[in-house]
Amino acid sequence: MTIGELARTTGVATSALRYWEELGLLPAPTRVAGQRRYPASAMAIVGLILSLRDIGFSLRELKVLITSRYEDVDAWRELHERKLTELDERIAQAQAARTAIAHGLACGHPEGIFHCPTFARVIAARLAGSPLNEAHSQ
Repeated sequence: MTIGELARTTGVATSALRYWEELGLLPAPTRVAGQRRYPASAMAIVGLILSLRDIGFSLRELKVLITSRYEDVDAWRELHERKLTELDERIAQAQAARTAIAHGLACGHPEGIFHCPTFARVIAARLAGSPLNEAHSQ
C-alpha cells in the first residue's frame, strides 16, 4: 500500500509515518517508481506505535521497545517496569491533586480556601519540600 493509503487506513498523517520511518520505528518500505510501498503488516506496526504512545511511551522509548521486543527481552522488561513506576507516580500525583481540589470545593471555611487551616498546612508542607501527595496527607 502507498503511504497515502496507510495514512488513510490508520488515521496517521503521512508526515508522521515518514518521521517514524526516519526514526526506525517503521521499517523502510520498498519503492516502486520512487513511491513508498508498505506491506500490510505496516498497519499492525502503526497500531502498535499508536497504542504504546497512548500508554505514555515516548518516541525514543518506542524505538527501544520495537527494536528490542525480539532481541533483548530484558531491555523491554526494564522499560516496562520503569514506565509502570512512572505511571504509578503520575497516578498518585493526580489523586493528590483531585483530593486537594475536592477539599477546595467542599471546604466550609467561612472566608474561603485561602483561609483554611488544612490548605495552609498543605502550602507549608510544599514549601518545606514535600510533594503534593505527601503535603496533603500531612
